[in-house]
Amino acid sequence: MTEKLWGGRFSEKTDRGVEIFTSSIDVDKRLYAYDIEGSIAHCSMLAKQSIITEEDASLIIQGLGEIKREIERGKFRFDEGLEDIHMHIESRLLQVAGKVAQKLHTARSRNDQVVLDVRMYLRDETAKIIKNLVNLKKGILLFARDNIDTILPGYTHLQRAQPVLLAHHMIAYYEMFLRDANRFRDCLKRINIMPLGSGALAGTTFQIDRDYTAKLLGFKEVSKNSIDSVSDRDFIIEFLSAASICMMHFSRLSEELILWSTAEFGFIELPDSFATGSSIMPQKKNPDVPELIRGKTGRVFGNLMAILSIMKSLPLAYNRDMQEDKEPLFDTVDILKACIDICSSMIPRLKINKEAMHKAATKGFLNATDLADYLVTAGMPFRQAHTCTGKAVSYALDKDKELHELTLKELKSFSTLIEKDIFNILSIEQVISRRKSFGGTAKENVMAAIQEAEKSLNVLEQDDK
Repeated sequence: MTEKLWGGRFSEKTDRGVEIFTSSIDVDKRLYAYDIEGSIAHCSMLAKQSIITEEDASLIIQGLGEIKREIERGKFRFDEGLEDIHMHIESRLLQVAGKVAQKLHTARSRNDQVVLDVRMYLRDETAKIIKNLVNLKKGILLFARDNIDTILPGYTHLQRAQPVLLAHHMIAYYEMFLRDANRFRDCLKRINIMPLGSGALAGTTFQIDRDYTAKLLGFKEVSKNSIDSVSDRDFIIEFLSAASICMMHFSRLSEELILWSTAEFGFIELPDSFATGSSIMPQKKNPDVPELIRGKTGRVFGNLMAILSIMKSLPLAYNRDMQEDKEPLFDTVDILKACIDICSSMIPRLKINKEAMHKAATKGFLNATDLADYLVTAGMPFRQAHTCTGKAVSYALDKDKELHELTLKELKSFSTLIEKDIFNILSIEQVISRRKSFGGTAKENVMAAIQEAEKSLNVLEQDDK
């Protein structure tokens, strides 16, 4: 049994089963660099405040550096009996630096230590996610430029509704991921708060300088209430909420790629390097990558529910239940980063079947609204125009024709307001180009949206640096 650094009050050694049950080292060891960085800053502050000597601080910091190198070289020995990464580093520091290591924990608790580590970790990962989302959005804009003249049917209720540009459709996802990045930027403000110095929950009797520690660690703000500092996991919940929304957008995109790649749609083909085959059916090309993204979305949603459930009934301040916050957090970070990266690589390599998209957009009366609008322009009230067009559609269905395939005589039988210029109005190109309202699918609108988005991305990149 490993000797516990907190074992002074106990007369019995910890049961081996309890050691295994309470250990979190397999999960939280990825926090080692943040734990060491936080300890170095804390040690430097203690020396500055003359709580420990400069000589002692130098020995402690030197020892912490040696431990970091051991971990990075794979020479550090992990032991379930030491519970977590914090106890591992403290125990090893005692071996490396001697008894002076026992001074490091002055004016500090594992309660404020662990939340410091998680905040530093999540701060870095959130910044990476924001940067990766910028790269994804750049890829979407390039894809939109390349497909500025590609027409496909837009859908409502998964029924063909009106034709749109493929570029316009994809910029819808650009807007979603833009909002996601902004949510993460806003979330980062509440992550970047320094909790160290709160102690177990009540602060400390030592004359520490929390602002100095915050400055060393790059925090812009210091937490204001010691109880809240150690019991707050809102910043994790907020991150997981933003991540869940982002994954929902990835799932919607994945669903469309899956549908579009089927023989029934035939709009796209996934690159071979982003698809898999069947173990029994040689002809199959399965969209496993978007399917897995869709599936992993459920895991991220579950991680959010897990943290909310853990926190919902906890009294202030710290409770050991909070140890369970890291596994769902780390899992979500890993999933989200992987999905961003793989979509950034996959989208530019999609093979577009322009002919199939265009053909689908010319079937199913996608220009019916334009006939109604034509009648309104000619002086007919919209509701009457809607009814008139509906009758024309019903007639065309009986004749197995599209609206633009009817003769002028047939169309005029529904309204004498219809003239021969209607055939230009009903052409799919005109249906697209006439939708010039702000945010509409007209080519000039879409090009302007792409250009504006590119400018905004350049500004955001500079702001994030």
